[in-house]
Amino acid sequence: MLRVDSIETFYGPIQAIRGVSLDVAPGQIVTVLGANGAGKTTVLRTISGVLDPERGRVVFQGRDIARMAPDKVMQLGICHVPEGRETFPFLTVRENLMMGAYTRRDTAGVASDLELCFGYFPRLRERQHQRAGLLSGGEQQMMAISRALMGRPKLLLLDEPSLGLSPLLVQQIFGIIRRINQEQNVAILLVEQNAHIALRTADYGYVLEVGRVVLADHCKTLMAREDIREFYLGQKEAGARGARRWRKKRLWN
Repeated sequence: MLRVDSIETFYGPIQAIRGVSLDVAPGQIVTVLGANGAGKTTVLRTISGVLDPERGRVVFQGRDIARMAPDKVMQLGICHVPEGRETFPFLTVRENLMMGAYTRRDTAGVASDLELCFGYFPRLRERQHQRAGLLSGGEQQMMAISRALMGRPKLLLLDEPSLGLSPLLVQQIFGIIRRINQEQNVAILLVEQNAHIALRTADYGYVLEVGRVVLADHCKTLMAREDIREFYLGQKEAGARGARRWRKKRLWN
């Protein structure tokens, strides 16, 4: 479905990602792991058209979409839930959701998808006439995911959906993410710092360090690796020392 081929993206003179390549198959959940500043968010922004790569290709369903405008990318079926939710605080919940369907003209389909979102997140139905800025962090995350679903995505880009949420809400949100993937057959590219839940949720994973992919494998295999357990899962007493050794090795190889 998606092939990212050796993309290089800059913020002004600063290169954020360096030759990153990854694939997402139809119906698959793929996660991208990495420390702050590794380039995870930049990868998603490059795919969705918010940033243009200097080099490389982004191919979606056989079409190169690199340097395509974000609204055109969205109309092809890629919907982006950004880090921090980026809601419209003075609009109601319902108005925020309808913003996700602004390119659609199928009125009946839009109404059906609105009900679908309320089915996944009943709290949004209760709060649909309330201003979005008054919602809790968890409710805003529900709304941001639902707004993307209103665009009828084939591929959903999720950037840190657990950010700032309680452990209970994280479990609830990720349960819905799995349901969306299975019930709607929506492929998902997930950027997440909570490696425990990301690796349990996804099928395949990539690890980024300073803008480069340093590891890529099935999530079960990644979870079994000692360096991943030490650096990301903290499962050994020597985790900090092992993480420093592993990171130093990755940076210089």
